[in-house]
Amino acid sequence: MSTATNGEFNESPNHFMVLDAVSRGTNNVDKITRVTKLQNYEVQTIVNDLLTQRLIVKIEKKGFLFGKKKVELGITEMGIKLLNTKKQELEQQKQQMQESYENGDGAQLQSYMDANRMWMPMMLFSGIMDMMFFTSMMSFMGMGMNPMESSIIGSDSSDSHHHDAASVDANDQTGGDTGGSDYDNSGFDGFDGGGFDSF
Repeated sequence: MSTATNGEFNESPNHFMVLDAVSRGTNNVDKITRVTKLQNYEVQTIVNDLLTQRLIVKIEKKGFLFGKKKVELGITEMGIKLLNTKKQELEQQKQQMQESYENGDGAQLQSYMDANRMWMPMMLFSGIMDMMFFTSMMSFMGMGMNPMESSIIGSDSSDSHHHDAASVDANDQTGGDTGGSDYDNSGFDGFDGGGFDSF
Protein backbone atom coordinates (compact mmCIF):
# COMPACT_ATOMS: atom_id res chain seq x y z
CA MET A 1 0.00 0.00 0.00
CA SER A 2 1.38 3.37 -0.96
CA THR A 3 1.60 6.32 1.35
CA ALA A 4 -1.67 8.25 1.34
CA THR A 5 -1.58 11.94 0.47
CA ASN A 6 -3.86 14.32 2.35
CA GLY A 7 -6.71 13.91 -0.13
CA GLU A 8 -6.43 10.13 -0.33
CA PHE A 9 -6.20 9.83 3.44
CA ASN A 10 -9.68 11.27 3.89
CA GLU A 11 -10.97 8.49 1.65
CA SER A 12 -9.08 5.70 3.44
CA PRO A 13 -11.27 3.93 6.03
CA ASN A 14 -8.31 1.82 7.17
CA HIS A 15 -6.34 4.94 8.12
CA PHE A 16 -9.25 6.10 10.25
CA MET A 17 -9.64 2.69 11.88
CA VAL A 18 -5.97 2.77 12.92
CA LEU A 19 -6.31 6.38 14.11
CA ASP A 20 -9.43 5.43 16.09
CA ALA A 21 -7.62 2.46 17.66
CA VAL A 22 -4.72 4.70 18.75
CA SER A 23 -7.19 7.25 20.16
CA ARG A 24 -8.58 4.52 22.40
CA GLY A 25 -5.21 3.60 23.82
CA THR A 26 -4.21 0.77 21.48
CA ASN A 27 -0.61 1.86 21.41
CA ASN A 28 1.46 -0.48 19.23
CA VAL A 29 1.31 -2.09 15.79
CA ASP A 30 0.64 -5.63 17.04
CA LYS A 31 -2.29 -4.56 19.21
CA ILE A 32 -3.72 -2.39 16.41
CA THR A 33 -3.44 -5.34 14.00
CA ARG A 34 -5.35 -7.50 16.47
CA VAL A 35 -8.27 -5.10 17.06
CA THR A 36 -8.67 -3.77 13.50
CA LYS A 37 -8.23 -7.18 11.77
CA LEU A 38 -6.03 -5.50 9.17
CA GLN A 39 -2.80 -7.07 7.92
CA ASN A 40 0.26 -6.29 10.06
CA TYR A 41 2.25 -4.85 7.13
CA GLU A 42 -0.68 -2.57 6.25
CA VAL A 43 -0.98 -1.32 9.84
CA GLN A 44 2.77 -0.59 9.83
CA THR A 45 2.44 1.43 6.60
CA ILE A 46 -0.56 3.34 7.95
CA VAL A 47 1.22 4.09 11.24
CA ASN A 48 4.13 5.53 9.23
CA ASP A 49 1.64 7.67 7.26
CA LEU A 50 -0.01 8.93 10.45
CA LEU A 51 3.37 9.78 11.99
CA THR A 52 4.39 11.65 8.83
CA GLN A 53 1.12 13.63 8.89
CA ARG A 54 1.66 14.39 12.62
CA LEU A 55 -1.70 12.81 13.49
CA ILE A 56 0.00 10.43 15.91
CA VAL A 57 3.34 10.56 17.72
CA LYS A 58 5.73 8.09 19.26
CA ILE A 59 6.03 8.49 23.02
CA GLU A 60 9.02 7.00 24.77
CA LYS A 61 8.20 5.52 28.18
CA LYS A 62 10.52 3.98 30.70
CA GLY A 63 9.91 0.26 31.04
CA PHE A 64 9.98 -1.68 34.30
CA LEU A 65 12.81 -4.04 33.39
CA PHE A 66 16.41 -2.83 33.56
CA GLY A 67 15.35 0.70 32.70
CA LYS A 68 14.56 -0.39 29.15
CA LYS A 69 12.54 2.19 27.28
CA LYS A 70 9.45 1.30 25.30
CA VAL A 71 7.86 3.31 22.55
CA GLU A 72 4.10 3.76 22.45
CA LEU A 73 1.84 5.52 19.97
CA GLY A 74 -0.41 8.40 20.98
CA ILE A 75 -2.84 10.60 19.04
CA THR A 76 -2.19 14.33 18.60
CA GLU A 77 -4.74 17.14 18.89
CA MET A 78 -4.82 17.42 15.11
CA GLY A 79 -5.47 13.66 14.90
CA ILE A 80 -8.36 13.93 17.38
CA LYS A 81 -9.92 16.80 15.42
CA LEU A 82 -9.69 14.96 12.11
CA LEU A 83 -11.06 11.74 13.63
CA ASN A 84 -14.00 13.54 15.27
CA THR A 85 -14.87 15.36 12.05
CA LYS A 86 -14.93 12.06 10.14
CA LYS A 87 -17.00 10.37 12.86
CA GLN A 88 -19.61 13.17 12.73
CA GLU A 89 -19.80 12.78 8.95
CA LEU A 90 -20.26 8.99 9.26
CA GLU A 91 -22.86 9.46 12.01
CA GLN A 92 -24.94 11.57 9.59
CA GLN A 93 -24.63 8.88 6.89
CA LYS A 94 -25.73 6.24 9.39
CA GLN A 95 -28.79 8.32 10.37
CA GLN A 96 -29.83 8.57 6.72
CA MET A 97 -29.50 4.79 6.30
CA GLN A 98 -31.47 4.17 9.47
CA GLU A 99 -34.31 6.44 8.35
CA SER A 100 -34.50 4.71 4.95
CA TYR A 101 -34.47 1.31 6.65
CA GLU A 102 -37.22 2.28 9.11
CA ASN A 103 -39.32 3.69 6.25
CA GLY A 104 -38.82 0.46 4.27
CA ASP A 105 -37.34 2.47 1.38
CA GLY A 106 -35.10 -0.19 -0.16
CA ALA A 107 -34.06 1.88 -3.19
CA GLN A 108 -32.94 4.82 -1.08
CA LEU A 109 -31.17 2.52 1.38
CA GLN A 110 -29.39 0.75 -1.48
CA SER A 111 -28.06 4.05 -2.80
CA TYR A 112 -26.80 5.09 0.66
CA MET A 113 -25.20 1.68 1.11
CA ASP A 114 -23.47 1.85 -2.28
CA ALA A 115 -22.11 5.31 -1.46
CA ASN A 116 -20.85 4.32 1.99
CA ARG A 117 -19.98 0.63 1.68
CA MET A 118 -16.24 1.19 2.02
CA TRP A 119 -16.86 2.96 5.34
CA MET A 120 -18.90 0.13 6.92
CA PRO A 121 -15.90 -1.49 8.67
CA MET A 122 -14.95 1.88 10.20
CA MET A 123 -18.56 2.54 11.29
CA LEU A 124 -18.75 -0.89 12.91
CA PHE A 125 -15.29 -0.67 14.45
CA SER A 126 -15.88 2.74 16.00
CA GLY A 127 -19.35 1.84 17.27
CA ILE A 128 -21.10 4.41 15.04
CA MET A 129 -23.15 1.60 13.53
CA ASP A 130 -24.64 -1.07 15.73
CA MET A 131 -23.81 -4.62 14.58
CA MET A 132 -27.43 -5.75 14.96
CA PHE A 133 -28.66 -2.87 12.80
CA PHE A 134 -25.99 -3.58 10.19
CA THR A 135 -26.88 -7.28 9.91
CA SER A 136 -30.64 -6.45 9.78
CA MET A 137 -30.02 -3.90 7.04
CA MET A 138 -27.91 -6.33 5.00
CA SER A 139 -30.56 -9.01 5.37
CA PHE A 140 -33.32 -6.54 4.38
CA MET A 141 -31.46 -5.86 1.13
CA GLY A 142 -30.45 -9.47 0.58
CA MET A 143 -26.79 -8.54 0.56
CA GLY A 144 -23.87 -10.56 1.90
CA MET A 145 -21.08 -9.21 4.06
CA ASN A 146 -17.59 -8.83 2.65
CA PRO A 147 -14.63 -10.45 4.48
CA MET A 148 -13.63 -7.25 6.32
CA GLU A 149 -17.17 -6.68 7.64
CA SER A 150 -17.44 -10.34 8.67
CA SER A 151 -14.13 -10.25 10.54
CA ILE A 152 -15.14 -7.14 12.51
CA ILE A 153 -18.59 -8.49 13.34
CA GLY A 154 -17.19 -11.92 14.09
CA SER A 155 -14.56 -10.54 16.45
CA ASP A 156 -15.09 -10.48 20.16
CA SER A 157 -16.65 -7.06 20.62
CA SER A 158 -14.97 -6.68 23.98
CA ASP A 159 -11.64 -7.03 22.19
CA SER A 160 -12.25 -4.13 19.85
CA HIS A 161 -14.43 -1.93 22.02
CA HIS A 162 -13.01 -2.26 25.51
CA HIS A 163 -9.95 -0.10 25.50
CA ASP A 164 -8.21 1.36 28.46
CA ALA A 165 -8.78 4.89 27.26
CA ALA A 166 -7.98 6.24 30.70
CA SER A 167 -4.37 5.20 30.23
CA VAL A 168 -4.04 7.63 27.34
CA ASP A 169 -3.20 10.94 28.89
CA ALA A 170 -3.85 13.79 26.48
CA ASN A 171 -1.00 15.77 28.03
CA ASP A 172 1.29 12.82 27.46
CA GLN A 173 0.31 12.67 23.83
CA THR A 174 0.51 16.26 22.76
CA GLY A 175 2.57 17.95 25.53
CA GLY A 176 3.56 21.50 24.76
CA ASP A 177 7.21 20.57 24.41
CA THR A 178 7.02 18.92 21.01
CA GLY A 179 10.70 19.52 20.46
CA GLY A 180 11.55 17.46 23.52
CA SER A 181 13.26 14.11 23.67
CA ASP A 182 9.95 12.30 24.29
CA TYR A 183 9.19 12.22 20.60
CA ASP A 184 11.32 10.08 18.43
CA ASN A 185 10.29 10.45 14.81
CA SER A 186 13.54 9.13 13.40
CA GLY A 187 13.05 6.96 10.41
CA PHE A 188 9.87 8.75 9.42
CA ASP A 189 11.24 11.38 7.11
CA GLY A 190 9.22 12.89 4.32
CA PHE A 191 7.10 15.20 6.48
CA ASP A 192 6.19 17.98 4.10
CA GLY A 193 5.18 20.52 6.71
CA GLY A 194 1.68 20.62 5.25
CA GLY A 195 -0.36 18.29 7.40
CA PHE A 196 -4.06 19.01 7.37
CA ASP A 197 -4.19 22.73 6.76
CA SER A 198 -7.90 22.95 7.47
CA PHE A 199 -7.34 22.01 11.11
